[in-house]
Amino acid sequence: MRTKSKSDPGADRLKVIEKGATQGLRRAGLLTVLSVLTVLPQSLFIGDSLATLVTGDTPLLSPLHATLAYFALGVLRHGLDAWGGRFAFRAAQDAVAAERSSLAVAQSRISPYSEAAIASGEGAALIGEKLDILLTYLTRYHTAAFKTRVLPLVILAATATISWAAALILLLSGPLIPLFMALIGYAARDASARHLKETGSLNALLLERLNALVDIKVLDGRNTMVSQFFTRADTLKERTMAVLRVAFLSSTVLELFAALGVAMVAVYVGFSLLGTFSFGTYGRGLTLAHGIVLLILAPEFFAPLRELAAAWHDRAAALAVAGELAEIDSRDAMAILGEGGKVAVLGGPISITTRNLTFAAGRSGCIVYPDLNIRAGEAVAITGPSGIGKSTLLALIAGLAQPDRGLISVCGINLDDANADAWRMRLSWVSQVPHFANASVLSNIIGPGGLRDECRLKAAIEAASLGPVIAALPRGLLTRLGETGAGLSGGEARRVMLASAFYARADVVLADEPTADLDPPNAQAVTESLLALARQGKTLIIATHDRQLADRMGRKIRLGGAA
Repeated sequence: MRTKSKSDPGADRLKVIEKGATQGLRRAGLLTVLSVLTVLPQSLFIGDSLATLVTGDTPLLSPLHATLAYFALGVLRHGLDAWGGRFAFRAAQDAVAAERSSLAVAQSRISPYSEAAIASGEGAALIGEKLDILLTYLTRYHTAAFKTRVLPLVILAATATISWAAALILLLSGPLIPLFMALIGYAARDASARHLKETGSLNALLLERLNALVDIKVLDGRNTMVSQFFTRADTLKERTMAVLRVAFLSSTVLELFAALGVAMVAVYVGFSLLGTFSFGTYGRGLTLAHGIVLLILAPEFFAPLRELAAAWHDRAAALAVAGELAEIDSRDAMAILGEGGKVAVLGGPISITTRNLTFAAGRSGCIVYPDLNIRAGEAVAITGPSGIGKSTLLALIAGLAQPDRGLISVCGINLDDANADAWRMRLSWVSQVPHFANASVLSNIIGPGGLRDECRLKAAIEAASLGPVIAALPRGLLTRLGETGAGLSGGEARRVMLASAFYARADVVLADEPTADLDPPNAQAVTESLLALARQGKTLIIATHDRQLADRMGRKIRLGGAA
C-alpha cells in the first residue's frame, strides 16, 4: 500500500499529469500573453484616432496608417493565439495519451483478483471518456491561469500611468473574482466527483446487464432491470443538474463582479471628462484619448480573470478524475506473473505442487489452500462452496494471481516471473465467462496468427461436438464472433473454447465452471468434451459445482473440507 500524502491526493496526482505537458503549456501561455498584449498599442491607436476626430488635433498616425497598424496587430494577435492554442493542445494531448496508455498497460498487467483491478465498465468510462476531461483542463485552465498571472498586472500598470484612481478601482474589484470562484470551486469539485462516479457506475451496470441478458430473460427479470436503469439514470440526471447549477452560479458571480468593475471605471471616466471629478490623474485633467484607452483596457483587465473563472469548473472536473486515479494508485496492486509474450515452452514432465498456499481475498479474508500434488494425466475436480476460492486456485496455478504466502511448483521448478509465460504456453484456459477475439470462429479456434491444420481442426471440432453448431452459423467457420460470443449460447461458446484447447494440444487444461448455467444436454456435451481431453492424456483441472461432472473426474479435491 502506498503511503498517502497529507495533502489532497487528487491535486498531487494532477501535478504528476501536468509534468508531462509543462514545457508545451509554458510556450502556449507565453504566446497567448504576447497575443493579448497587442491590446495596448491597439487601444492607444483607437483612443488617439477617435479623440482627434472630436478635438481636431493632429493624430499620432494618419487614419490610413492607424487602420493598417490596427489590423496588422489584430492579425498578429490571432496568429499568436492560434499558435499558442496549438502548442497547448498538442502538449495536453500527449500528456493524456501517455496517461491513458500507462493506465491501460498497468491494468492489463494487474491480476483480475487484485484489489487494484478496475471493473470493465468503469475502466472503459475512465480510459475512454473521463481522461478526456484532463484534455480540456490542460488546454483551457492552464492557459487562463498563465494569462491571469501576467496580463492583469501589465494592464494595471498601463492604467496606473494614466490614472491612479482607475487603477485603484481595478485593484480593488479584480481579486474578488478569484476569491469567490475559489469558494464556489469546492462545491464544483464535489459535484463533479459525484457526477463522474455515477457515470462510471452506470456504465458498469450496463455492461453487467448486457452480459446477463440471457439469464435476465430466463428469470423474467426484465422489469427489475428496467427499474434499476431508470433509478440510476434519474440519479445521474440529478448529479448532472447539480453540476450545472454550480456552473451557472459561478458564471453569475463572475459576470457580476466583472460588470461592476468595468462600470465603475466607466463612471469615473465619464464624470472626469464632464469635469465632475478632477482627481486621479497626477494633477492633470483626463483627456478624451486617455479616457477611451481606459475604457478599452478595463474589460481586458477582467478578461483573463473571467476566462480563469470559466475554466474553474474544468479544474474541478479534472481534480475529480485525478482523485479517482489516485484512489486506484493507492490500492494494493498484484501483477500477473510474466510479461504475456510468446516464449519457448517450459520443458519437463507435467507436475503441479503447492505448499502452504494462502491468498488474501480482500474483504473476504484470507484463503488457506491444502497442499496439492497433481501429476501428469490426472483429471482433477476442485469442489467446494461458492466463494471458497476455486477460481482463484486456478488463477494461481496459471500465474494470473500471486499467493501471499507459500509456493507453487510446476514441472519441478517454482512458478515465478521468469517462467510464467513459458508455463502458460503449455496451458489452455476455459473460462467460466467465455471471451473471444473479435474474429471468426476459425481464428478463435486456431488462435491469433495460428497455422491452419485441417486434420487437427477436424479432430478438435469433433472432440468438442462443435460440428452441428458450426453448420448452423451463417458463414460456418468464417462467422465472426463478438467478444462475448454473439450468436452462440453459453454451451456453444464453451465448446468453441474447448475446441481451441483441443487444437492447441495443451498439456494442461484449466476449466472454470464449464457446465454452469447450462441445460442438461449442453452440460452433457461439455462434460463429454472434457472427458475426451482426459482420455488423450491431458492434465485436467476443473473448478465446478456440478456433482455429475466431479464424479466422472479421476480425483476430487474439496476446498473447505476433507479432500
